[in-house]
Amino acid sequence: MDEIVKAALAKWPNVPHCHGWLGLDARGQWYMRDDRTQAAGPFPRSKGSLLQHDKLIAFIHRNYLADEHGQWFFQNGPQRVYVELECTPYVWRLQPDGAVLAHTGDAAHVRSSFIDEAGRLYLLTDLGFGLVHSADMLDAAGRVESGEWVPAAVLAADLPQQHAYVQSPAAMKKAGR
Repeated sequence: MDEIVKAALAKWPNVPHCHGWLGLDARGQWYMRDDRTQAAGPFPRSKGSLLQHDKLIAFIHRNYLADEHGQWFFQNGPQRVYVELECTPYVWRLQPDGAVLAHTGDAAHVRSSFIDEAGRLYLLTDLGFGLVHSADMLDAAGRVESGEWVPAAVLAADLPQQHAYVQSPAAMKKAGR
């Protein structure tokens, strides 16, 4: 977490949390969701505006965390902005040298792999759980065929509970949980 964010938290500790305003899609892209977008439907059906400002995206990445309930958020100064997840908290990018990077740019070490009923590949790493980016599936298939990864079969609907993350903090807030 950035030092400026830590200082803002210390100065204003009781700023209300924000829900529904930020989304992360299955390709690791961030979306800003204004009131009109939120009224049009849940994420990802109603995505909002794609964030393209590199410095803002880098700031989000440096301050992207999960709370004790598995809800992911971006700590924006003193305000916690909960993230609507299309799929998982991380989107993995496979590198030509064999490295695995999160959509945040952080390096990860693979512990296990999973494949769902739609053929989507997921990795559990030292950073957490996430989906392999669709553009990297050819490389991923090679790692599976070589035996480097041996994916266990899973149902996509079971993944949030199995890996302790919440896809829609806004829906949980509405439900009073």
